[in-house]
Amino acid sequence: MEKFTYLSKTKLNDLPKAPGVYALSSQKTVLYIGKAANLKERVKNHFMQPTYRDDLFIQDVKKIGYIKTESDIDALLLESQLIKKQQPRYNVMWKDDKKYFYVAITKETLPRIFLTHQPALQKQSLKTPKSRLEKIKYIGPFIEGKAIKQVLRLLRKVFPYYTAKNHGALLCQYCHLNLCPGPTPNKEIYKKNIRNLVSVLKGKKTSVQKQLKKEMESTAKSQDFEKAAELRDQFLSLESIISHARLLAPEVSPSVNWIIIEKDLKKLFSIKKRITRIEAYDISNIQGKEATGSQVTFLKGIPAKEHYRNYKIHITGKPNDFAMMEELLLRRLLHKEWPYPQIIVIDGGKGQLTSAINATLNISAAKKIKIVALAKKQNELFFPGKSKSVLLRDLPRPSENLFLHIRDEAHRFAITYHRLLHRKKVLKTN
Repeated sequence: MEKFTYLSKTKLNDLPKAPGVYALSSQKTVLYIGKAANLKERVKNHFMQPTYRDDLFIQDVKKIGYIKTESDIDALLLESQLIKKQQPRYNVMWKDDKKYFYVAITKETLPRIFLTHQPALQKQSLKTPKSRLEKIKYIGPFIEGKAIKQVLRLLRKVFPYYTAKNHGALLCQYCHLNLCPGPTPNKEIYKKNIRNLVSVLKGKKTSVQKQLKKEMESTAKSQDFEKAAELRDQFLSLESIISHARLLAPEVSPSVNWIIIEKDLKKLFSIKKRITRIEAYDISNIQGKEATGSQVTFLKGIPAKEHYRNYKIHITGKPNDFAMMEELLLRRLLHKEWPYPQIIVIDGGKGQLTSAINATLNISAAKKIKIVALAKKQNELFFPGKSKSVLLRDLPRPSENLFLHIRDEAHRFAITYHRLLHRKKVLKTN
């Protein structure tokens, strides 16, 4: 495996503007490994516009390691290998099994390929037969599900594979797209394709390309021109996909709009430090029955749906919106492995605000969070210790729009989950 080329953190401008993998390191230890379409811009952004996560370790970074790759796909696959091998502290700390992805390959006569979560937990599950676990191997972890899904879709064009356990006697929709081997494949060719696909996912693209070229030349010499043409098409398709696929988003600086909004929020909440994370909470219930709570998260003013959460409210008895809000917020704050926000927005008025504050009383780290209640009727904000509310229309327009967006998103998410549970209950009773 290739090794990192290291630079002092004072020489960020010497980093290449190319795709690749980078390592943020102290003098002795790799702290964090990431990938980028543009190494120079991505690494500079860690220092110039640090996120709430960067703030935990950026002061400890003394040098930057980098490995240039030929493509985005190479960077994605290499990042996975390096994280698995080196287990950098801050990659591991933030590892949420629900977000990390693994490519699963079954060890059947005709292996299947699919994406999955939490292979380690699956191995510990009492519901999963040991015999089944022994018939699956995993490649990963991959941090970005969207990117690895796209890689699998692209590679399936070169090496068609099964995703379902059983294939019918007729051609399926994927067969017509040349993405599936069909009901009666050549087993040896299929197994070879799977081996090649697995090798590419493990970063052995070059060896696969060499082998395909060697086979192509050999079959051409033996005048099996039809097979040689198939191998040529496979070789060229793989080369084209690897070279031209764009998986990694270009690095961009925070919008001027957020810079303005953050400045306004700091003044409104008397916050001196940077504001990067805002969470909002809403309760949905019908006369206290089947009550649910929602948590939505905005990072630098943008919804971060991977951090949304739903909660079933446990309180029983008479409807009590205040107690429900206190339960909801307390359960969230007990998840100390989730980064705390700088600001929390509560749906409701003074009563809900008091309940939310009560949830923070016995959690010292949560006492620094600024909490505000947003009442829908007049679109007014209630602040702790202040008798007079602040109307949204009196705020600068960008900040007003942000609060309205946060409120609407929290309400939408809460209603959606509540309706889902209600439908399930109705179907179950019928």
